[in-house]
Amino acid sequence: MPKLLIVDDDPRLRNMLRRYLEEQGFDARAVGDAAHMDRLLQREHFDLLLLDVLMPQEDGLSVCRRLRQSHASLPIIMLTARGELPDKVLGLELGADDYLSKPFEPRELVARIRAVLRRSENDPPSATPTPGEIHFGPFRLDLGERRLYREDRIIALTSGEFALLHALAAHPYQTLSREHLQVLLTGGGSDASERSIDAQISRLRRLVEDNPRRPRYLQTVWGLGYAFAPNGEDGLSANEPGTPPE
Repeated sequence: MPKLLIVDDDPRLRNMLRRYLEEQGFDARAVGDAAHMDRLLQREHFDLLLLDVLMPQEDGLSVCRRLRQSHASLPIIMLTARGELPDKVLGLELGADDYLSKPFEPRELVARIRAVLRRSENDPPSATPTPGEIHFGPFRLDLGERRLYREDRIIALTSGEFALLHALAAHPYQTLSREHLQVLLTGGGSDASERSIDAQISRLRRLVEDNPRRPRYLQTVWGLGYAFAPNGEDGLSANEPGTPPE
């Protein structure tokens, strides 16, 4: 039974969500602010966090940024009354796994929770999980531990970021469209939007690229998608899809 933690300052909404999610087979807890959340996270393990953005004292975006340092593998779905695209992108770039605007259909929330949980438990369906490592530059992607290392230092990744990096690294020099990446990440589901893929690419570049504005490993092939260059070759976007540079 997956264990969920709801953090929302609206007592009516969080109690309604807790009851509904329990009816759907989840073990759900609910608190009203970040301070209560921190105390629970110190004592208990949770499989997923539902995090409201607009909260007093510490808002959800600040909480998300902080948790990515202390609880890097904890899946986070952000809930907010804000529906503007920049707010959604910012939440995803800070490390949220998904984003849902209020008001929302409870069945859609459950579908997104289950999709994020599947993604946190499994590698991309088309990238068969195999023991081993993928090396690029000073980095080591450990497929068994599901961790990224720079030399001996762990680079904190969300489950979605690990899955996206693995999908790209498993297909070196191949141009993967956003639609193709959606299939690799979700098996064709709709929980990973094209915009969320762009946001995760942006955050991955900040973690692995010396200059995120001129990426060497996670390159954009203009008009087509993204490609992974394990040796950091320049100008991969000028090559035919699937062909390493000379």
